[in-house]
Amino acid sequence: MQHPSGTPFGIYVHVPFCATRCGYCDFNTYTASELAGDASSPDGWLSAARREIALAARTVGDRVVDTVFVGGGTPSLIGAERLSAVMAAIGSEFRVAPGCEVTTESNPESTSPEFFDGLRAGGYTRVSLGMQSAARHVLAVLDRRHTPGRAVAAAREAAAAGFTHVNLDLIYATPGETDDDLRRSADAVLEAGVDHVSAYSLIVEDGTALARRVRRGELPAPDDDVAATRYEILDARLRAAGLDWYEVSNWSRPGGECRHNLGYWRDGDWWGVGPGAHSHLAGVRWWNVKHPARWAGLLAEGAVPEAGREELTAAERHTERVMLRLRLAEGMPLDLLDDGGRAAAVRAAAEGLLDPAVHATGRAVLTDRGRLLADRVVTDLLVADDGPVRV
Repeated sequence: MQHPSGTPFGIYVHVPFCATRCGYCDFNTYTASELAGDASSPDGWLSAARREIALAARTVGDRVVDTVFVGGGTPSLIGAERLSAVMAAIGSEFRVAPGCEVTTESNPESTSPEFFDGLRAGGYTRVSLGMQSAARHVLAVLDRRHTPGRAVAAAREAAAAGFTHVNLDLIYATPGETDDDLRRSADAVLEAGVDHVSAYSLIVEDGTALARRVRRGELPAPDDDVAATRYEILDARLRAAGLDWYEVSNWSRPGGECRHNLGYWRDGDWWGVGPGAHSHLAGVRWWNVKHPARWAGLLAEGAVPEAGREELTAAERHTERVMLRLRLAEGMPLDLLDDGGRAAAVRAAAEGLLDPAVHATGRAVLTDRGRLLADRVVTDLLVADDGPVRV
């Protein structure tokens, strides 16, 4: 079931805890040494999450929850019992759709067969595991602490517990990675038998340990041409094995697509629970305060833990709609574009960036080459009368 508007509704839950901080990560996460006090403990976080889930239900009214996604951070660090309690709280406050997709991210090192059994008992239907690479030296550059084979073993444990939907995350174009390193990582993913793969080119974010190493000259900056080659290698490997792309950075077997993320890309609504979490309802976006203790304290006082909000203009919503939908294999209808955008789509099809045959049916769908230049295609399509829109 969906809202009468037909817009899907999801709940995202942010778990801010990590055992260590990976060198490339700029997410709102905290290690134990960075937190102090009961409000910042897993149990304090859970109490506050229950309060925000109740707040969400009072605010959105009679919305049916289509998907739930628990991310982080490292959700597996808080254990299957607390994760199950999160889902129980959602079920007590909302109507949950039959067949609701319920995902949690997990670090392979903090999982076990018992953990996956507990998740299944708690209502989870999908697991996303951070693998990043099968090469030990690549994991070392990323400051990942798991051993290369642990992600594959964890994926098999999840399958043995009854999970038919398991994702493995990869990062490619890390300094020091070779083409063969990536091929071995892809082979390991296929060996694990998962039905979904997410893969992202390494981005050096300001303020991270990795950025400092690159700035000092200890590591070379990622190379765009290398990243494009690695993407093509991975795409060919996965598609040959029956995992097709459905979004520029995501591949799945039929029926394995992440429905929660599709809600983001298709302009859905969601409530973000947790410190720093973002929400979106009908063109209004807001975000929570970042620090776990501050977030929990506001909720304990009966206050809304909001740090800021914005109402998107019609032009901003149009820009986001084009940016996100064009990343999907299903593409988007050309009538979403203005006259200038449709003219740009004709040129993109002539250049081999959009599929000409699909274009003739009234849709814009990226070709394989177009996926490598997706940002450029989006910029070209978002043409206003006075020139291109900045994206």
